[in-house]
Amino acid sequence: MRRIIVSLFIVSGIPTIFGGAASLVMAAPSSVFREQSRGGTVHSPRTPDTSGSVPRQVSFRDARDRGLLVSVWVNDAGPYTFAVDTGAGINLVSNRLAARAGLTGSGAEVTLGGISGVSSTRGSSTTLRSIAIGDPDNLLRANQHAIIIGNMPEGIDGVLDPTEAYSPFGFSIDLPNRELSAFDPRRNPLTTNVVPEGGTVVRWLGNGSSRRPFVRLGDGRLALLDTGSRLGLAISEGGPASGSRGRSGLRDLGGGRVESERVAPSTISIGSMTLRRIPTDLLRGAEADAPILLGRDALYPFRLTFDPVQRLIEIAPVR
Repeated sequence: MRRIIVSLFIVSGIPTIFGGAASLVMAAPSSVFREQSRGGTVHSPRTPDTSGSVPRQVSFRDARDRGLLVSVWVNDAGPYTFAVDTGAGINLVSNRLAARAGLTGSGAEVTLGGISGVSSTRGSSTTLRSIAIGDPDNLLRANQHAIIIGNMPEGIDGVLDPTEAYSPFGFSIDLPNRELSAFDPRRNPLTTNVVPEGGTVVRWLGNGSSRRPFVRLGDGRLALLDTGSRLGLAISEGGPASGSRGRSGLRDLGGGRVESERVAPSTISIGSMTLRRIPTDLLRGAEADAPILLGRDALYPFRLTFDPVQRLIEIAPVR
């Protein structure tokens, strides 16, 4: 049985002095960036390709406790609500969507684990014959792999991993303007020689066999760019979840519980960019080797562009 790690969190409603999820929804300070990028040439945001082969730009909604939400059509049925999660590693669909869209499992059962290390969620592999985003005619690559699961958060029909869903194209997530767009990396590639003002272009690093987007921080640690998490800079402090007051309770899709505590802001660097006063969360109950996460509270001021061919990521402040 195959095990898949997914980083999407569900707010569990565990009572705390912050009222449940309040410590997860602090807005990132406007002073988060920057030190001037060193070298390179400033360039404008990548514009969506209009050739007809690249999917059109779409808008998303930012629901604090559910994620970046888009309308999706599966097998010509919909619209369904999907969360755009760069940390997912695979597309996920709910049992109820599978029934309505005529999806059937292949019989290959998988277990899903989250950052807690718990793997109590089971699912089955399926194929999305067609998938469209934003409107039913804005088609993505056909015959995409997905996992059918039963414990999708309320109000979400699926999870869209953009690395998988947009392949072989690159994509940009403009968080302040709530726009998701695609580009052809063979015609319009990222390069480390062209750097946005106040931003950076860094290597898209892997973690084992995962295609999820990791970057290296200035101190050498790896961090996952995770739009499926409302956390800021999230670091495991070890130990089990304790139910302590002052900590917010989270459930991951593996069925485990993690607690989060918002602490003093941090300063980190990524490539040539320094991020100051980053909202920072300490996690208890996370797996011992859980990655550092950069969630939406840390990423909010930026447009993130992912080039799967050059294996580069651009992080650009949005003015």
